[in-house]
Formats: sequence, C-alpha cells, structure tokens
Amino acid sequence: MNKPVYKLRPSDYWRIGEHESWFPDMAAQGLFLKKMGIHFARFEKSEPRKMRYRIDVTAKKTISTEQIETYADRGWDIVTSYGNFHVFSSPEELEAPELHTDPAEQSYKLKKLDKKLAFNAGAVIVVLMLMIGMMTSIWFLDGIPTYAMVDGAAIQLTIFTLLIAYMAYHSLVAALSIRALRKRLVEGKPIDHRAPWKKHHLIHTAAAFLFTVLAGASAVIPFMQLVKMDTKTLPETSEDLPIVRLAEVEQNPELVRSEIVYMSDNVDWGNRYSYKWSLLAPVQYETDESGQVPGKQWNDGSGDYSPGIHTQFYKLTFPGMADNLVSDLIKRYKYGNSQDEYRKKNHPDLDLLIVHVEKDMKEVFASRGDSVMYVRYHGNAKVGTVIDNVAKKIH
Repeated sequence: MNKPVYKLRPSDYWRIGEHESWFPDMAAQGLFLKKMGIHFARFEKSEPRKMRYRIDVTAKKTISTEQIETYADRGWDIVTSYGNFHVFSSPEELEAPELHTDPAEQSYKLKKLDKKLAFNAGAVIVVLMLMIGMMTSIWFLDGIPTYAMVDGAAIQLTIFTLLIAYMAYHSLVAALSIRALRKRLVEGKPIDHRAPWKKHHLIHTAAAFLFTVLAGASAVIPFMQLVKMDTKTLPETSEDLPIVRLAEVEQNPELVRSEIVYMSDNVDWGNRYSYKWSLLAPVQYETDESGQVPGKQWNDGSGDYSPGIHTQFYKLTFPGMADNLVSDLIKRYKYGNSQDEYRKKNHPDLDLLIVHVEKDMKEVFASRGDSVMYVRYHGNAKVGTVIDNVAKKIH
C-alpha cells in the first residue's frame, strides 16, 4: 500500500475552480487525491499522470448512486466528497465531456446550497453578537478590565469569541462566494477549471495556522487553570509563600488560631490559601487567616479580640499591567467608599503604594516590578506594620 501524503488545502472549500486546478497539479507530481478534510487533503503517491478533476455540488451532503453511475458512463469516476461537494476525476487522454455544459443549469443546482449557507452565516453571526455582548460585559461592566484579564475568565472568553468570529467570517464569505458564483453562471460564465490557486494557498495556510493556535489555546488554557488550581488549609507555621501572615502583623505571642467555623473538603476556610494560574498571571495566591488573643478585648469593648487578614498576590507576565491591576483591585474592593479615601504614599521598596484606613480595618495595595499585592487587615496593629510586611513579602 502506498504511503499517504497530506497537503494543506490551497483555499476554502467553496473555491471550486481553484481546487479543480490544484488536483491536476498534484497528479502531475504523482499525488492522487483520496480524501478531503477541513484543512488537509490526503493523497496517495504513484506515477505522475495528467488528470482532470471536476467538482459537483448537491443540495444534500450525499450524491445519488444514479448520478454517480451517469457520470461514470461519461468517463468521470467519483473520488471523494466533502460536505456538499463531490470530486470526480478522469484521465486527460480520455477527453471526457464536461459534467456541466449549461452554466445556467449548474447555477440552479446551487440554489438550495446558497440558501443553506446564507442561513448558516446568519446564525453564526447572531451567536457572535451574543458572544461579543458577553465579552463586553465581563471586560467593561464592572470597569475592571485588567483584573478580568488577570483572573483568566476574560482571556478564555475572548479566545472563544475570536474562534466564533473566524467561523462567522468563514460562513459569510462562503455564502457570498456561492451567491457570486451563481450570478456568474446565470450570466453564462462557466467555472474557470484552471483558476490560479497559489495566492489563496498562502492566505489559507496563515488562516489555518491562526485557527489551530486559537483552538489549541481554548483547550489548553482551561486545562492549565484547572490543573494548577487548589485550596488548602493554611499551616500555622509560616511557609515560603508570598503572603502576609497574621502573626507577623500582630507580633503577639498570645495569638492563637480561631476555632473552625466552616470546614469543607478538609479545608478550614477561615484559615486557607488558594493558588491558581492564568496566562497573564501564572502565579496567584489568595489567603484568609483569622485568630484570637485569649482574654483580650477590642478597644471599643465590643467583644473578644479576633483579628483577621486577607491577602491576594499576583506575579504578572507583563510588569506594565501592575499599576492598572492595583487600580482595578481598589475599584473591586472599595464597596462604596470614596476614591479620595485611598491615599497614595511613597515607599523606597515599592513602585506603587496606596493605603485605606477605616477604624480597625486597614487596606494596602502595592506593586513592585511584576508583582502586585493586596492586603486587608482587621485588627489593632498600625498600618505601618502591614506596609512593612507587604514590602518584605512582595519581593
């Protein structure tokens, strides 16, 4: 058995004349068509031979046995089918008569396919509009586009929308091309069976490569996010994590961990750390930690002293996104507070530092190089202590 040879198709499936020109060129090199795929054609290697190829189009994806036998009697053998397109071949020396001698009749055969492609194009465009609406809402409805990208959901939806856009463009061009072909046939202009194909081959190659990259990314990125995502109970002893620990801020040897309030999947959610991955922030941590000091009360006498701390850390792929991410984190967590309540401060070890203090609650937003950290602390310690720990851990 001859070893199969795969070639990227020179153009889109609806360019009938270009395919009818490409197949004989391949046969002249000893490559004979056996199967057509979405982007590739399968050939078998043999002795070079001069061949003619013609493509017949039907309203349905199958062609009748009677039609195949009729063409065979006229010297044309069925080779393969792809969608509504059916490829026939005949040795050049046989001088078989054309499958279609009346362009107007051939145009009529394309009428149902024309309507089908127009409907498909309209349906895909509607889906595209819905996807664009969803993407726009995720990116801009909350006014935090950088956070949405870093979190990963916006990137995945954007890639999927680009895939739908490619399909919509592909469907629309197919519908318009078949309609234009019908118009030429009605005018009595037959299909050019030797249409040049090399120009569109380059375009189709680039489009196929881009589509493959996007399709691969749409599959790989969610898998990576799922594999690299986990939540565990935060150990009481410090680990080498880029987070601010409650004990480091409180600096009180009497501090103990709070009793478990909610336990699920063997995780103490009051004292946990989560990590995940995204294309724009391959290292992300989010932690919650709560404690108490036996016998100590809040300054206002409202109850037992039970401080807590929440940390978010991002190591970005592109350092230039850091300032925008800090801005988006402020918008995400300001909960109705005025922007004026968030004060920018200078620190020798930080590129950007913004602080918000409200009674016992202190928030610190900071960046250095490609790293961003957000810390929300509820307790009696000074905000300066929180800042010092952020500057130490963000490195």
